[in-house]
Amino acid sequence: MQAASNVSPDEIARFGKLASRWWDPNGESRPLHDLNPVRAGYIAARVDLRGAKVADVGCGGGLLSEALARAGSHVTGIDLGDKVIDVARLHLHESDLQVDYRVQSSAELAATEPASFDAVCCMELIEHVPDPAALVEDLAAMVKPGGLVFMSTINRTPAAFGAAILGAEYITRMLPRGTHHYSQFLKPSELGRLLRHAGLELEDVSGLGYNPVSRKAWLSRITAINYVLCARKPA
Repeated sequence: MQAASNVSPDEIARFGKLASRWWDPNGESRPLHDLNPVRAGYIAARVDLRGAKVADVGCGGGLLSEALARAGSHVTGIDLGDKVIDVARLHLHESDLQVDYRVQSSAELAATEPASFDAVCCMELIEHVPDPAALVEDLAAMVKPGGLVFMSTINRTPAAFGAAILGAEYITRMLPRGTHHYSQFLKPSELGRLLRHAGLELEDVSGLGYNPVSRKAWLSRITAINYVLCARKPA
């Protein structure tokens, strides 16, 4: 299990409650279903996924892991939630894909398989851990020299507070209340500093637009709410 200093039992329990409905496109994970094709496309545009060794850190029920596996990658999906990993493994029987799912921390994977992955993905996790810097260090340690790290998260802006907390949790109730904490959101400049400190070179930051009514998602130059980024480990 991940070191106690960088895991929140409350967060594990919160997402564990959603596990059984993870693959329901109209359930609490609806935004993840809608954003997943855009995130997968962002990754595919920057790395040849055919035969690539990819880590999906904080994989949850496996939405992104399966998309990457379907594109031809050898995917290792890790999460500290036993229940979500159980759901991810069960869903492989429906999708007929192969993903190596593990109940494992980022620190453990970085220690046991350093510099092993062509690409490392960490979507919507960093805003849920107590020590974001330690997580970024783990991601940097597990990616190969010349490899890419992909992350997505929520900006710390009034617009993000209105959309991700007030809108999603209190008005539309798409997400359970307490899913996000504004103080844990990171600005792109702050996450960029963490990446540079870990020895990674930031290559791109793009906004993620999302309309919850039409369920349309798209890449954007506006990073005020959601954003995705790509960083490279020098060869």
